[in-house]
Amino acid sequence: MIEESHPLEQLFQDLVGRHYGEEIGLRDPQLIAYVSHLLAEFCEADQLFKIRNTNNRPITDVGEMLLESDPVYGPAPCFDRERQVRKHIGDYTLFFAGMFPESINHFRLRHNRLENFIDWIKAGKESYYVVSKFEHFEYAKVAPLFANLSKNFEECVYGLNMVKNELQEMQHPITRRTDELIM
Repeated sequence: MIEESHPLEQLFQDLVGRHYGEEIGLRDPQLIAYVSHLLAEFCEADQLFKIRNTNNRPITDVGEMLLESDPVYGPAPCFDRERQVRKHIGDYTLFFAGMFPESINHFRLRHNRLENFIDWIKAGKESYYVVSKFEHFEYAKVAPLFANLSKNFEECVYGLNMVKNELQEMQHPITRRTDELIM
């Protein structure tokens, strides 16, 4: 787990805060902190692929994750598992749709896959909505955050795409050379 004081976490906090707040109008500090932390956390592959099936194999397909989250007809042993998997589906789809949208069509080549970008958006938005309905006991404090993520899912994806573009610009040789001259 990456600490809040880690430079990567702070970089994402600045980028997400600026793009979400100034360009999209999402100024919720809790939402910005959550998405920033998500970016830092998903830098570790173990976090990105933490949902595993009964054979302890990482599940990388959103369709399979949706099946895994079903506590009634699927393998989820309880509603807490449903919440855990649904939260991950929201995080996973937000991350890929915002940072690597071009990779989503690649997933169409295998069976049992959600068909396209729109299906990923729907799965992420719906999953955050389901998580927001866990509004009792230990989940009461964060339920409004997930309702907000569901409500503003498309805007969050768009904002992450702007973050991605800025990160790419930061890697451009001209930008890097200018920074070296200024310092």
